[in-house]
Amino acid sequence: MQDAEHIRPLTALRFFAAAWVVLFHYWPNLVAAGEPMLVGKGYLGVELFFVLSGFILCHVYRTSVEEGRFRYGGFLWARLARVYPLHLATLVGLGALAAFASAAGMSIDQNILSWEALPANLLLVHAWGLAPVAGWNHPSWSISAEWFAYLTFPAFAWTVLKLKHRPAATLIGAMVFLAALYVGFQAVAGFPLTKATINWGALRIVPCFALGCALHNFWKARPAGDRSLALVGAAISLVAALSAASLGAPDALIVCALGFVILSFARLAQAGSNLLGQAPFVYLGEISYSVYMICIPWKIVFVNSIARMLQLNDERLPLWLWLVFILSVIPLAAASYHLVEKPARARMKLMAEAWATRRPSVAGA
Repeated sequence: MQDAEHIRPLTALRFFAAAWVVLFHYWPNLVAAGEPMLVGKGYLGVELFFVLSGFILCHVYRTSVEEGRFRYGGFLWARLARVYPLHLATLVGLGALAAFASAAGMSIDQNILSWEALPANLLLVHAWGLAPVAGWNHPSWSISAEWFAYLTFPAFAWTVLKLKHRPAATLIGAMVFLAALYVGFQAVAGFPLTKATINWGALRIVPCFALGCALHNFWKARPAGDRSLALVGAAISLVAALSAASLGAPDALIVCALGFVILSFARLAQAGSNLLGQAPFVYLGEISYSVYMICIPWKIVFVNSIARMLQLNDERLPLWLWLVFILSVIPLAAASYHLVEKPARARMKLMAEAWATRRPSVAGA
């Protein structure tokens, strides 16, 4: 298996990570008795994304790094094509929405149209402590953190390659590093690293990305096993991760447990299982980035519109309407994926190919 498409269950896991984040953000708008701990830990869906990113990028690019075929510029352009068009579209869309609401006399969060934060958002550095406020489309801070990981990916890849003959020690070291950083950061900053966004988001991805790379190193070093054993392992790891989150375990423990969920589902694919590899699950995984990026803009539109229409005293919705609210994210994300994300990515890929074909003639001239 030489590319990410062959680990189809991991694509599906991206959707569940996005859905967990959406549930975390949307639950306060439900008329409910309380918030389950599993929902309250939904911010860790971002950590699941980060660990998956490290695993999959190592899976796709590690061999080219090892063989000296890795092209840093081409890698960055491909990653930019993956994340930037939708980031720009949601930034412009939310800005237009806020401007319209302001002109109509509706109250909005003034930070949404923060012109001081705009340059950092456009340059994808707003999670590096370079944005004064969490302006525009706030979830995009994690894309800024991803961009930081992309820029430093060769360092992660070479570290893993240096330790490829010690996969178990590398994995243990990554988990120890993650736990130590979490403890140390909270001691210094006074709040958990897993709650950091625009000020320390770039640091937040580092231990998770490193864990994903170490998990891939461990996975690659072991041959495919029996499918039944892989299925049992996947079930155990999933139950363990859900139990840890439901019981309010420390974030470091939950993130490591989520890492083993990734590892176990990759093992399933390696053993020939198609669990979560069916087309509907894979498709949901493909639109997961759109799900994540539009969830807050859609929340602003839907909740404010319904509150005005039904003259609600607060922004909490009855169950039936809340279900409409949360389920409508999926078709909206599908539209975003097909109208913006996918065609823009294809166009940027064509631009890269056209540039590659022109370079020899330019060099010859």
